[in-house]
Amino acid sequence: MPLQNSPSSHTDHPRKQRRVLVADDNRDAGETLAMLLRLDGHEVHVALDGLEAVEVFTRVQPDVAILDIGMPGLSGHEVARRIRDCGGEQPVTLIAVTGWGQKADKDRAAASGFDHHFTKPVEPAMLSALLQK
Repeated sequence: MPLQNSPSSHTDHPRKQRRVLVADDNRDAGETLAMLLRLDGHEVHVALDGLEAVEVFTRVQPDVAILDIGMPGLSGHEVARRIRDCGGEQPVTLIAVTGWGQKADKDRAAASGFDHHFTKPVEPAMLSALLQK
């Protein structure tokens, strides 16, 4: 499902462009999500593990970070905690996108500082709508 807009949506409601970090150790999943987000007009930076995600976050200061939970180096939970601990210049929205979707997984994500939790595969339209809020 493409994230492109119909011509009328550009004139009726201007799209918000976000600076987004996508962190996923599955290169194909991360790059595919990044491509969809770029088609929707966002500036996207990809990291392939938790340590790289922290480095990219620090350098880029994104508006949104979409983090896989089960990454090498640092888990998505640890990345989220480090992001929240560093404060940053502006508020960041943290989104967990993971294969783990039980209530306990969602509770742990919230305790780690995530604002939203999606179970893979995420519906692109839902993610697109969230980024427009």
